[in-house]
Amino acid sequence: MTSLLDYRWNLRQVMATRGMFQTTDLTGPLAERGIQLSSSQVYRLVVERPERLSLKVLMALMDILECRMDELIEPVAAPGAAARPKKAVGAETSIGHLRPRRARITAVGEE
Repeated sequence: MTSLLDYRWNLRQVMATRGMFQTTDLTGPLAERGIQLSSSQVYRLVVERPERLSLKVLMALMDILECRMDELIEPVAAPGAAARPKKAVGAETSIGHLRPRRARITAVGEE
């Protein structure tokens, strides 16, 4: 059974190891690489975990910080993703017998 994965966004930590402690430290280097983000967008990128991220932005961050993708994005097990055993088909808790029957349309007088 496969476990559910999540990820940890480490941009702030990677920036700190490179001596970049303010979110505005990224605005200029991103602009040099053709990425135009507002200061609030850069702040959210650093402080919050992004749900969607452009590959161009990711590549620019890796270039600016001289790091690899696995330093920025760390895969982790999802909380509460403990493997639950699957129940066998036809077990006592099955609801298959409760499903409605498919209706058949017949011409008038036929059955």
